[in-house]
Amino acid sequence: MQLTIPNQLTLLRIALIPVFIGVFYIDHPWSHVIATALFGLAAITDWLDGYLARKWGQLSPFGAFLDPVADKLMVAAALVMLVAAHPGPELAIPAIIIIGREITISALREWMAELGARATVAVSMVGKLKTTAQMASILLLIFEYPLLGLPIYQIGFLLLYVAAILTLWSMVVYLIAAWPILSGEEEPSQNGSNRQD
Repeated sequence: MQLTIPNQLTLLRIALIPVFIGVFYIDHPWSHVIATALFGLAAITDWLDGYLARKWGQLSPFGAFLDPVADKLMVAAALVMLVAAHPGPELAIPAIIIIGREITISALREWMAELGARATVAVSMVGKLKTTAQMASILLLIFEYPLLGLPIYQIGFLLLYVAAILTLWSMVVYLIAAWPILSGEEEPSQNGSNRQD
């Protein structure tokens, strides 16, 4: 297997996870700034690897498998650390919603793949909005400190709830599209597959 640049970027994102975790817990005045920068770098590689893979025609089964795994690992790690740093239901509830949705949809996709089903779900705009709100909220929550008079943590907190609502919305749309097969009303068939976040 040739390790393309998009796949290298995906592997870099996974390699950044332990570095990100370590920096987050370092007792240093700049640790949150550096952790924010590392998460931001991971978010950029998330966009860049998909863009380059499409532009250069380097889409691969390995990349299609690893890219969403890398995204979910980074987001889950960040959310768990944020809840640990700020214990309480306020952060825990949206974090559980986001992580729980990812587990649910991943299990659904695996089950449908075993049936030979490929559900095409037109939630690309919802997925993009959810991902944008999710990444922005986590960046702001990690940074935490006020900047230019703006309450960064509070803005990130509100955006996390926006991301949680969009997460539920996209999950409901996906489940509605998959329901005919889940309920046995429709036989599984091979259709074009669009991976949506």
